[in-house]
Amino acid sequence: MTSEPVAGQAVVVATSNPGKIREIEEALSGLNWTLQALGAVPLPPETGATYEDNAALKACAAAIATHLPALADDSGLEVAALGGEPGVYSARYGNVGSDLERNVLLLDRLKKKTDRRATFVSVVILAYPDGHLETYRGELHGTLLEGPRGENGFGYDPLFVPDGETRTLAEMTVAEKRAISHRGLALAALMDAHRHGPPTRQTISVE
Repeated sequence: MTSEPVAGQAVVVATSNPGKIREIEEALSGLNWTLQALGAVPLPPETGATYEDNAALKACAAAIATHLPALADDSGLEVAALGGEPGVYSARYGNVGSDLERNVLLLDRLKKKTDRRATFVSVVILAYPDGHLETYRGELHGTLLEGPRGENGFGYDPLFVPDGETRTLAEMTVAEKRAISHRGLALAALMDAHRHGPPTRQTISVE
């Protein structure tokens, strides 16, 4: 039994971040899935070396515990002048406790850098109870400001100006951000793949 999601079926969202949940609900509203909060299901720590590893850890744990398809993402900010940091450690950068503190730390480490290029990366994984995984990736390129602007969004959004824009992600509406964001692009790819029902699974023949 694959328990592939169809219209009206429950799909667990494996995150406790309300900002991510809101973005995912908005982005996938056209699929008519019933997105279900994670509830009391514990998630494993993000010990993976890649976004794919971390998203799979969370999605698989939720799918196994609930016997439902489960959706999880892992995302991060890769700063060129810092060799790709904070990357997969973006949410716990410097072991400080809040978004504001992480932003302050990042700006401090960039203080003497002239290269402000950065890329937001998101990997979304849909895991099935039978172990099958679907992987979707999105990237958004831009530059970092020397100070935060905007009250919307979360994480590093107040520092990040996408290429071709003058506003930070935190100065955009939810709909505007979703249309161009790394997570929005990954979710759009998932949406396209499932627009006419579950995508065909690839099979490998062994001779």
